[in-house]
Parts: sequence; structure tokens; C-alpha cells
Amino acid sequence: MLNNLQIDLEQLPKLENLSLKKIERSYIYILFFNISIGFIMPLIALIVSGILSNFEGWWSYFIMIVTAIIVVYALTLFYTFLSFPKRQYAIRENDMVYSEGLLFNKITTVPLVRIQHTEISRSFLERKLNLSTLKIYTAGATGSDLKIGGLTKDEAEKINSFLTAQINE
Repeated sequence: MLNNLQIDLEQLPKLENLSLKKIERSYIYILFFNISIGFIMPLIALIVSGILSNFEGWWSYFIMIVTAIIVVYALTLFYTFLSFPKRQYAIRENDMVYSEGLLFNKITTVPLVRIQHTEISRSFLERKLNLSTLKIYTAGATGSDLKIGGLTKDEAEKINSFLTAQINE
């Protein structure tokens, strides 16, 4: 016979008591760079289309659009700066936890028994700053279920070795 007893929620461990580790501070430069690229491309496209356009009132629209793009860009950088300290992670006996976000806080927990494989990637900027991104893949998903950027190379390799040992047990 199947037993399905109710669990007392007061007895569960509190996530607030979990000691999360912050990612490397220098990772914010990579985030700022990626955001900047995302805003520079539309500006270049706007400038090129305006130069090639025969529309006489183009400059007035151009100034409004550029102003809007710059305001959104500044707000995005500001939000990224404020939310950066919330990028934290922890490894427990049975799972890995990653937290991020300021207005919309997202906490992802991946059970170690569900991990299929891990991957360490390093972009050009990450290599220059001695950083790595750890990607964790679980069963049944098409992409990585957890991606932690901003780890030092040594830290990512240690976590990767630990997780690989857990997977191979």
C-alpha cells in the first residue's frame, strides 16, 4: 500500500539559512559588455538606414529614437548593477542552488542525481578575466538547466570535478 503522508512545512530547512556564495565581481564587466553590444547594433542599423534614407524629417525621428535607446540602455546597466550581488550559488549534499534577479528573484535548484553532464566554457573576455561559465545539464532537457557565469577558472574546475564524481557514483 502506498503511503503519502503530509509533510510539516515548519520542519523543512529554510532557504534563507543557506549560505550562498557570490560570483566574481569582475563578471559584471562581461555583462556590461554584452549589454552594450546589444544596444550598439540597433544604433548602427539606425544610423545606416537613416543615411541611406531619402526621408527629410529623418533627423527628428533619429534623435527621439536614439534618446529612447540611450535611456533604456542606461536603465538596463543600472538594473544589472543593482541585481549583480543577487547572483549567488551553493552546493549542498544533494543539490546545487543558484539565485539571481532583483525585481524577479529566481532560485534554481538542481538535484545532483538528475545531472547528466557538465560543461565549462570560457569566452574571450572570460579568459582575459580568468573566469568561466559552468553549464549543468539534467535528464530530459534540451539545453543546460543551470548556467553559472562568473566563476573563477579554478572554482569552476573544482565544482565540475565534484559534480562529475557525483554523476559517476
